[in-house]
Amino acid sequence: MMNASNNLVFLDCTLRDGGYYNSWDFDVRLIQDYMDAMSSAAVDIVELGFRSLKLEGFRGACAYTTDEFLECLSIPTSLTVGVMVNGSELATSECLDATLHALFPRPADKTCFSLVRIACHAHEFRAALPAATWLKDRGFSVGFNLMQVADKSESEVVGLAKEATNYPVDVLYFADSMGGMEPDQAAQIIGWIRQAWPGPLGIHTHDNMGLALQNSLRALEEGVTWVDSTVTGMGRGPGNARTEEMMIEMGERRSGAVNMVPLMRLIREHFKPMQELFGWGTNSYYYLAGKYSIHPTYVQEMLNDSRYDEEDILAVIEHLRVEGGKKFNLNTLDAARHFYQGEPAGSWDPAPMMKGREVLLLGSGPGVMDHRGAIESYIRRKRPLVVALNTQSSISADLIDVRVACHPVRLLADCETHTRLPQPLITPASMLPEDVKVSLSSKQTLDFGLKVEPERFEFGQYYCSVPTSLVIAYALAIVTSGRAERVLMSGFDGYGADDPRSQEMQNLLSLYQSSPEAVPLVAVTPTRYSLPVQSIYAL
Repeated sequence: MMNASNNLVFLDCTLRDGGYYNSWDFDVRLIQDYMDAMSSAAVDIVELGFRSLKLEGFRGACAYTTDEFLECLSIPTSLTVGVMVNGSELATSECLDATLHALFPRPADKTCFSLVRIACHAHEFRAALPAATWLKDRGFSVGFNLMQVADKSESEVVGLAKEATNYPVDVLYFADSMGGMEPDQAAQIIGWIRQAWPGPLGIHTHDNMGLALQNSLRALEEGVTWVDSTVTGMGRGPGNARTEEMMIEMGERRSGAVNMVPLMRLIREHFKPMQELFGWGTNSYYYLAGKYSIHPTYVQEMLNDSRYDEEDILAVIEHLRVEGGKKFNLNTLDAARHFYQGEPAGSWDPAPMMKGREVLLLGSGPGVMDHRGAIESYIRRKRPLVVALNTQSSISADLIDVRVACHPVRLLADCETHTRLPQPLITPASMLPEDVKVSLSSKQTLDFGLKVEPERFEFGQYYCSVPTSLVIAYALAIVTSGRAERVLMSGFDGYGADDPRSQEMQNLLSLYQSSPEAVPLVAVTPTRYSLPVQSIYAL
């Protein structure tokens, strides 16, 4: 199947795993340069993409890796070409034979590839294994990749490995899907698999905790003979073991020379610009996700969405650590972003402070600092109730009456600042995580409860329900429950037109203004939002 040396098989799956960042839409010139570099680097197999019957949305050629596409490429003779199939497409198929016929209409001797790998979760493995017989009958070599085995028991892993011995599987892989595996654990899993599986064994590592290379090398020491990597580590989430490092290690083990120049040129010309654009590679968020067995796509999605700031990402990771996040789900991600899901509880009534008063709400935008003089003059003359969001301090502290904050992670990050600031803090104090309560124990807090419910504002005496955990939603609910006369808004400048936070904020303001109980809102410094506007200078 390939020109492997010393029984070691070096497989690069950049175009398959890296496609999660660019929808598998790689330029043909890049693909050709890539294959030439892989040949020079003594890579044995290149997995050029998926085979799939999923047709929704745009995906590039490497999402399907059709025979017609492969025939357009000039494939070096030293390389074996492989493709991957997601086991979920096979395990859920009503007719496995028909699905396989649709995926692989030609036998191996009529195609440009000879290896098919099937990636399966444990619950899909048994249903997908019969595909090995079908594929072998048509001349293909077959590999199975077991995903998310790090949290399986010894008996479960041994049972899965034993199942594989009943089918003509050429290589059995295990993948460190969550990126939380350490070298000793990799060695332990190899030992478990070896209790039942005598054939070639492979490993596919992820770099959440910066251990992808170390785990791969430990696996080689433990007798694994197939190893995966990707150029610059390009792959879902933090990525994988890097081919440019793995080629050096494999070269030493094979006692053969490798030519690194084409690969280094490929990285400089093609992959470094892509990495700057898409930002794969490990970081502290991926490290935590690996540590807590959270699917890396949660972090990848948040990093690509400007609505999620540092506090949001850390809070979502904490939520998923408690609730579980091994399987990626966009609805779970959206729910995790809004932290107050239980029944609201509070003990403070805002009406005695706010009823019938004009409230000046200070946001975090530059409008507050830009017009500081006029704002301070207005406060001194008109004496509105001044409410600042979070630690906003662009005007004199003695002019701010009270602060509002509700984001648990931001409160934890800002706790030292809050304890120094003189104003009372309105927050869902009794609903906060214990570590936040402890950090704010010396602070005067006004406990107003909060519940997040989609598309809903509700204003109670001691608590509110709002559609999002954004602090502005909480603040608007507080002044409404307090029956303020009107709200002047400064520092709500807005974001750029293409920033998704702009639409999210506008939707929130529109929903609030449509409520029969809404207090009139007036922006007094420049804003991009659809709000009534009156200049602070005119006031």
